[in-house]
Amino acid sequence: MKKVMISVAPVSNTDTDIRPEVIAEDVYRSYLEGASMVHLHVRDARGRLTADMTKLQEIVDAIRAHRDCDIVIEISTGGVSDLTIEERCAPCTADFAEALSLNVGSVNLGNAVYRNPIPDVEYCVQQILTHDKRPEIEVFELGMIHMVKELDEKFHFVRPILFALVFGNRGEMPATLPALRHMTTYLHECFPDNDAVRWGYTQANRRDFQMMREAVAMGADSLRVGFEDSAFLDPDTVVDSNWKLIRRTAEIVRAGGAEPMTPDEVRAMLHMKGHA
Repeated sequence: MKKVMISVAPVSNTDTDIRPEVIAEDVYRSYLEGASMVHLHVRDARGRLTADMTKLQEIVDAIRAHRDCDIVIEISTGGVSDLTIEERCAPCTADFAEALSLNVGSVNLGNAVYRNPIPDVEYCVQQILTHDKRPEIEVFELGMIHMVKELDEKFHFVRPILFALVFGNRGEMPATLPALRHMTTYLHECFPDNDAVRWGYTQANRRDFQMMREAVAMGADSLRVGFEDSAFLDPDTVVDSNWKLIRRTAEIVRAGGAEPMTPDEVRAMLHMKGHA
């Protein structure tokens, strides 16, 4: 039976009150509902991106305090900020980080410009690979897939390469079925070996789950939901906990004839060493 990784991104970028115990409890509930990876940013107590991992460490410690919760920890190296690329890559050295998000190009995100010049991208790739982490490559535009092909020729990513195809931000690919087909078609043109890649679907500003269903039907290997992207359960319902979004996502995965992956199945898929 096909397995799908469900990732929870539990913290909104508008959150100005970062409470590790609250986040950790929601992540634990999300894990119980089927999430096998958690996507976190390095933030201070007021939600601002930082290179200081003090608050992040508190969140991870609180998650791991649930002894039965072995959810995969992924830390972002991105986000719109004034941090240097060296500061953005600080979590590459963290023992608890098993995966790192990797951004390979610049794009408009709403009214902001998300800057990822090629020298910064290559520095980030070097740091991720040097510290034996696994990248989840966030792709907002078609040219970024081609950029990954160039990076792979130079740096030789561990197979399979995990792509997160991102839709729905103002200024990038819209969250439509033609756009998703466009992206996946080109992904397989650049990487024709089916064993070379795994792809997932992320939708910013999501109001319903229709495109999540479409992604599952098209063979998505992962889905990401959470307050970082949207708190909508349906057009009329905003939820107060991430686990409710994970429960709906797991239902969609099962309705599509698949099952949510366990954390250890994610580690096996991506050839990870295991959590610290």
